[in-house]
Amino acid sequence: MIQEYEPEATRRQAGGEESSRASRGWWDRNADEYQSEHGEFLGDDRFVWGPEGLDEAGAGLLGDVAGLDVLEIGAGAAQCSRWLAARGARPVALDLSHRQLQHALRIGADVPLVEADAAALPFRDGSFDLACSAYGAVPFVADPVRVFREVRRVLRPGGRWVFSVTHPIRWAFPDEPGPEGLSVAASYFDRTPYVEQDDEGRAVYVEHHRTLGDRVRDVVAGGFRLVDLVEPEWPSWNTQEWGGWSPLRGNLIPGTAIFVCERV
Repeated sequence: MIQEYEPEATRRQAGGEESSRASRGWWDRNADEYQSEHGEFLGDDRFVWGPEGLDEAGAGLLGDVAGLDVLEIGAGAAQCSRWLAARGARPVALDLSHRQLQHALRIGADVPLVEADAAALPFRDGSFDLACSAYGAVPFVADPVRVFREVRRVLRPGGRWVFSVTHPIRWAFPDEPGPEGLSVAASYFDRTPYVEQDDEGRAVYVEHHRTLGDRVRDVVAGGFRLVDLVEPEWPSWNTQEWGGWSPLRGNLIPGTAIFVCERV
């Protein structure tokens, strides 16, 4: 008999192995609910950068992808990769979660799927022209520089790396979409990871906080040049709530940060 428990939310240190194990387990357990709840918003073949709804068709952060070899990291059900394939790219969809990739198969595996950790990419040096990630891997890893160096390794010279993460300012506010989420509740400078743990103290979900400055330094340390930093504004058409994201909060503070980088 499986005992149900409510994970305890805390802030504590969590290393690379613990974070990776927690992420794989969490996404395997919650992939069904995630795709059921957000699948319509994400679509089967859209490239959405975050809960605000900014999509690549309008943003154009990747440039012309036709004929390019593209690696999508943290692909989930590979919605973004399908969008890329429809525009002439040759994408590979990589995710840590076996269950997420099963949803990619359910929708239709029009692209190659790879189950692997972003910190140890199973590809040869210089395999791709472009790498991208919409909230995949980066917010959940203890050592983002290690991931960035892996991405740099598999990119060809001049290759672009574009990724979105939770905007660092959100960590100072409660993860609530309503008025209770509008007052600063924690230090923006507290880098202690957010951890949900079971009744034996084992992490079942980990998210790592970085300031904007930290993110920029990580990008540079990973061997990239920062080309642009996009902070999507909340559009009037988007009336949904998604976790701590909402029209109320989105009109006041940024919820997502998108880093546009090039390999040096």
